[in-house]
Amino acid sequence: MPALQALQAEFGFIPPEAVLAVAEALNLTRAEVHGVLTFYHDLRTEPAGRHVLKLCRAEACQSMGADALAQHTLGRVGVEWGGTTPGGGLTVEPVFCLGLCACAPSALLDGEPVARLTPERIDALLDGLA
Repeated sequence: MPALQALQAEFGFIPPEAVLAVAEALNLTRAEVHGVLTFYHDLRTEPAGRHVLKLCRAEACQSMGADALAQHTLGRVGVEWGGTTPGGGLTVEPVFCLGLCACAPSALLDGEPVARLTPERIDALLDGLA
């Protein structure tokens, strides 16, 4: 994990050619490294957008309208889960519990928590992105 995290910190994602280098350096198979890379949601194999919106998908947020909020957001920006908008401005990812259950539905925008979200509040956040 630390090697993959370091690569992602340096490049913003883990290039496919790095999998073999990590495997050889740690005496692992490419399959083992690939398994770790694809298991953890925070590791990515493609560059993210300039902004990353992680929408909570856990039960507390779902009970407060997260599904409708997610569909609104994905429809507005025109991507599916994990997708990046044309031009690379925004990547939208699911996340499973941010620990902000009392303030549901919640999200992280560029690592900053935002809570008590509504379609109008999401629209305002997205409108404010450069």
